[in-house]
Amino acid sequence: MTGRWDRFGLAALAFALLALALPLAGGENPLAWTGRPAGLAVLLAVGGVGALVAWKGVPGTAAALAVLATVFLGALMAMKLMDGGVAGNASWGFWSYIFALWALTWRGIARIAAYRSMVNERQQMANFFVPAFFGLWLLFLWQMVCLGFGVPGVLLPPPSAIFIKLIGSLDILWEDFVQTFMKAVISGYVIGCGAGFVVAILVDRVPFLKRGLLPLGNMVSALPIVGVAPIMVMWFGFDWQSKAAVVVIMTFFPMLVNTVTGLSAAGALELDLMRSYGSGYWQSLFKLRLQAAMPFIFNALKINSTLALIGAIVAEFFGTPTVGMGFRISTEVGRMNVDMVWAEIFVAALAGSTFYGVTAMMERAVTFWHPSYRTKR
Repeated sequence: MTGRWDRFGLAALAFALLALALPLAGGENPLAWTGRPAGLAVLLAVGGVGALVAWKGVPGTAAALAVLATVFLGALMAMKLMDGGVAGNASWGFWSYIFALWALTWRGIARIAAYRSMVNERQQMANFFVPAFFGLWLLFLWQMVCLGFGVPGVLLPPPSAIFIKLIGSLDILWEDFVQTFMKAVISGYVIGCGAGFVVAILVDRVPFLKRGLLPLGNMVSALPIVGVAPIMVMWFGFDWQSKAAVVVIMTFFPMLVNTVTGLSAAGALELDLMRSYGSGYWQSLFKLRLQAAMPFIFNALKINSTLALIGAIVAEFFGTPTVGMGFRISTEVGRMNVDMVWAEIFVAALAGSTFYGVTAMMERAVTFWHPSYRTKR
């Protein structure tokens, strides 16, 4: 990506120069800003940096950051253009300008993604910066597409409308979060994973259970959630207990299967050594086999961290009090309040990602000995 004439450099040069020429064209062009010095200055900067990047490449991280800073200024100018009347009436010139920003963004992020440092803090900062800036760019592009093409809010609201609804509905979103995540997801997750772990120990201890229970477990785990959820609502009522029951069903068998598989991961030499010292089943289990099974157990915990939230939200579609993420999503869709639906989706995604991240951090602390976590000192 540092070659002088690679294809993305040429794209940056061609479209940045196009964006540079558009303000000078006059007429009805949305970028005809010859009478506005600030807008013309930013467009000149974007065009100049685009030409420089295409000619010289991005030789270092500092240059890449300068390119992305220019992209940030260009994005601010694009949003200013939206406020100035381009919204719903964007011409080909505006989209050429957006494409120029995209080409520059690609060059800058690609260079930072290739950055390597022996200093751990700098490397972690670079690893964080790439997905963060890329995510911001996707949000910006989402905003431009919605406003530039005049997409109706009932089909796809722009991120700005979702953010406004999110800030204005924090009390409702918090109540839904507590009902769905803190009550149904957490309780069902703990019960389902705990029960799956205990039953896995029994299956490992009693051989005929492994041949009789695991096939049934695979069959039950394939049951559709939309068929199980109404039954759980009939059995346990409309409150969070029925949603927790659905979460238990969804998390039980992944934990069972992964734990049983992990208990067989200990090496034969290690097991023979334990037997040579006269260790029994429980000593071998706690001192050797459970440690070897930890990567499999945490794999199930990470899988269940996302399955639990999905199961609780879907279960709320089939009966719930007037609170909860699933209830809010189904209700607001019927009212055409799609921005509120997206706000709930954002909260659910944030909660699920955080839950997964916490589980992954626990895995790293417990299984630091695993080859996938070994680093050179």
